[in-house]
This record gives sequence, structure tokens and C-alpha cells, in this order.
Amino acid sequence: MSATKHILIVGAGIGGLTTAIRLALQGHRVSIFERQPRVGGKLNLIEMDGFSFDTGPSLITMPAVFRELFQAANRRLEEYLDLVPLDLTCRYFYPDGLILNAWRDTEQLIKEFAQVNPQDGEALEKFISYSRMIFDAAADPFLYHSLGNPLDVLQTFIRYVQQGHPVEPSTGQNGHETSIWERLRAVMAALSPTTLDQCVRGFFQDRHLRQLFDRYATYNGSSPYQVASVYSIIPYVEMADGGWYPRGGMYELARALKRLAGELGVGIETNCAVSRILVEHGEARGAVLADGSVIRSDLVVANSDVVTTHRELLSPAVRTERYVRHLEQLEPSCSGFVLLLGTDKQYPHLAHHNIFFSDNYKAEFEDLFERKIPQRTPTMYVCATTRTDPTQAPEGCENLFVLVNAPYLTEKSNWEQEAPAYRERILDLLTTYPEGGLSDLREHIICESMITPADLQQRYGANAGSIYGLSSNDRMAPFTRPGNRSKTIKKLYFVGGSTHPGGGVPLVMLSGKIVAGLIEEDLAQH
Repeated sequence: MSATKHILIVGAGIGGLTTAIRLALQGHRVSIFERQPRVGGKLNLIEMDGFSFDTGPSLITMPAVFRELFQAANRRLEEYLDLVPLDLTCRYFYPDGLILNAWRDTEQLIKEFAQVNPQDGEALEKFISYSRMIFDAAADPFLYHSLGNPLDVLQTFIRYVQQGHPVEPSTGQNGHETSIWERLRAVMAALSPTTLDQCVRGFFQDRHLRQLFDRYATYNGSSPYQVASVYSIIPYVEMADGGWYPRGGMYELARALKRLAGELGVGIETNCAVSRILVEHGEARGAVLADGSVIRSDLVVANSDVVTTHRELLSPAVRTERYVRHLEQLEPSCSGFVLLLGTDKQYPHLAHHNIFFSDNYKAEFEDLFERKIPQRTPTMYVCATTRTDPTQAPEGCENLFVLVNAPYLTEKSNWEQEAPAYRERILDLLTTYPEGGLSDLREHIICESMITPADLQQRYGANAGSIYGLSSNDRMAPFTRPGNRSKTIKKLYFVGGSTHPGGGVPLVMLSGKIVAGLIEEDLAQH
């Protein structure tokens, strides 16, 4: 092992905490500086009037990623976090009155699909097999290792076709015996130029089911009509592992990581903003805090948004303006408009996770990414965690998290002016789904809070208020997403949803593993 170094991390989001844990396990002294009062980044918490609301991610997938991190620290995840499997992953409400239940059990889900269209029940098995094939081929270069240039990725695929490769333990999936021709077919599918929507249409006939699978593009803030079909691995991962909920709320994950980091000697300072990354002779050597104090270190890891970091945390004297312009030209992911509603009654028609689909999905994404305006008739996500954990609201009450995808911020955005009317629009739309049982929602709201794209930008430094960093709409997005090692500043690394491998809790945690590996590799060479 290389000699102990002092490593400074900007931001105590899930990526920063994960990286800190792994670096501490390597024997380094790690200091995290977080400008918010709590750790967790976008995975955070609002408590009011006896209600508890998670404000960011609401579903856990790929639990093996979490388990592997704690095993690396010689701990058991179960001693820190109680993950509850959800028998019903999501309930889907459609404008025409159809309700679809996405069951955890595959056989039960096949029967649910078959009730809508018998052939689509059989198609589900084919789709899962197809997307598993892509996952086996693409997971290694795209999820578990630092992404090099396209030639590096091509070499990884060639090696996979020739030899296969062991499935990364973090997936929790068993490897599959495949022939060289099957592996070649998998690589060709992973690199296919078709969109996710085109891929889904090749399997499912019913429009309701097509819309259900198209929705998974929003897991990384993209459009199913633009994002590549390789992202069919997103529904595969959810269906293979199921959805999970940490008892006590999603914020328990941040608490668990903070506790483990503390046990390993990581120093965490909250309410402590970094105003600038200190760069000397082309190397990141610490940070200047908002109060003017200077903290020196041997390396720096930025858990802040990559675009924001280059634009705001690097001084003009050291940043490369050409590279900043390149980053600013990359399309941000969509943002989100959130209502946190505490009600004095419960709504039994709701499951833990609910989707209220619009009747014109394509128009939604045209609003999001082409017109860049709040969607006129949006699909709405409603989370009611009391289905699984009654402690999240007073007895007989409900804590509803309502999320609508919103365009990233532009010079035309004015959420301070638009938010009140948009709140009314969302509440109106929710009453139009009689099967949801929310017709009297307005009369029973006793406390509430609102989060707009402008809030995401202000609180978390999210570029253009984006939730997932950069969109994956461009077919070259897997190759153009900023890497985990800075191209312009030595000893500066990036972790989190705005860098490789992308947004979402498990991927952010994997980015922490990648960064820690890169640092270990780089230190060993010096």
C-alpha cells in the first residue's frame, strides 16, 4: 500500500461518503467539507409537523452494491441498515382507467401483463432475457471501471467476446455460460443505434406496457425517444433485484454511511462550504473555505457537480476555458418539481410507489428537451412511504412525495413566478384519476413544502438544476460523460451523479469505488 495521504473531499453526498470510506480503508486520512447542515447531498430529508419526507431518491436497487461496501469494511450491512423488499415495486395509473401492478415476483408480473395482452406476458420473459444479455456485456466497461476512450471500451468488448468475463460481484447476479456468438450478439445489441422506445416496441404490443418501459429512461434524466437501447439494462436491474426501502426512510442510507465513515476516522465538517479548490503547479492541493481558511491536502475529490466545479470552484487562472465551454455544451439531465404534502387522512388506493401516466408521453419529452418548458400534461410520481413504514407520518396521516420531471434551467426559467400556478396544475391533474382516490387531496393537506429546479441549483450546485448531472440522450453519452479523473488538473478526481458511471444511488456508489481505485492506482505509480 502507498504511504498515507491526506485526501480532501468536497461534498458529503452519497458519492463523497462512499469514496471516503474506501479511501479510509486504504489507510488514508480523509476530510470531507459539506456546505449543507446535513450529509447526503440530494438524498436528504425534510421533517415538519410530525411528517418525514425524503427529498431525493426514493427507491433502492442493486442492494449488492451496498452490501459489498460494508463487507469491504468488514461489517454487515444489516447492522447499519434494514432494507425491506417491496412485493409491489410500483403501481401504474393510466388516464383510461387501467391500473397495472409491477410485482416483484416475475411470474406474477407476467400474469399481470398477460391480462392486458396475452402475447405481452410472453414478451416480458424475452425482454428480460435480452436485457440481461446486454447487462452481461455492458456492465463491466460501463459500470465497474473508469471509462477510458472509445478504443478502451472497444478492447473491453473484444476481450468479452473472446473470453467472456466474470460478472462483477456488486451486481449480485450469477454469471451465464455463453458461446462466443452469443457474446458477439450481446455486444452488437449493447452498441445498437436504436432508441429505448424502439427497443421496447420490438417486444411489447400494448401501448400501456410500452409507456411503462419507456419510463425507465427518466431514471437517468433522459428521454426514451433519444436514449440508446443499451439503457434497457435499467428495467432489467430493477426486475432482477427488485425494489427496496430502508426502514426509517431513504435518509437512513446517508446516516449509515456517515456512521461507517466516522468509525473509520473520516472527518466530516457540515455547514462548511468550499469556495475554491486550491491548485498549485497544476495539481489540486487542498481547498479554500468560505471563511477564507485554507485546508491543504495531497489530493482532492470533488463530489460537487462536474460542470459547476470547473465553472465556480476553479479560479480563472487555473481552469481551462475551452474545456469549461465543452462541458457547458453537454446537455444537462432533466430537473424536477417536487411537492411534499402532509395530509390528515390516508389514501388506500396508493401503493408505496405510484406513477400517474399522461396520455401523450412523447409530447412530455418534447416539452422537456426541445421546448424546455414545464410539461403541460405531465406524468406524476407519488411516493407514500407509510405503506411500508407508518412511522413516517402521524397516525392516520399520509406523507406524499410528488415528483414531476421538469426541464433544466435556461435563461427563460422563472420558477419563483411559475411555481404556485404549477402546484395548482399538479393537484388538479391528480384529481382526474378516479382510481387514485385523490379527489379530495386539496382539502386534507395540513402541511407542505415545495422544491423547484432553482432550489436544486441553489442548494446543491446542480448544473442548470439537473437531478442526474448530464442526460444520456446523445448516443455518444457513455463516452462523453466526464470521467472520474480530471483531464486538466492533476490529483483532482470526480465522484457522483454528474460523472461516470452516472446518476442513481447504486451508480453513484460505484463511482466512489472507481475513484478510490484510481487513487490507489495513481499513488502506486509515484
